[in-house]
Amino acid sequence: MSSIAKKLGKKIKLMRVEKDMSQSDVAQTANIDSSHIGKIERGEVNITVETLYRLAASLECNPAVLLPDIEQIPE
Repeated sequence: MSSIAKKLGKKIKLMRVEKDMSQSDVAQTANIDSSHIGKIERGEVNITVETLYRLAASLECNPAVLLPDIEQIPE
């Protein structure tokens, strides 16, 4: 998968851990299958904008916080 997906997944995982939430907690509040959360965090799948917003709502943060910085994206 792309390095963008991996960087996004890492940021989602960091935010989840920071909020002391399990993957199941996030999955339940975001209405996403818990096995899919693991794939997202490992960067194995690309997510839709809708999923990004649902994850951000679950993590109580702005979706932009979860996106990798542009400097981190290879050209």
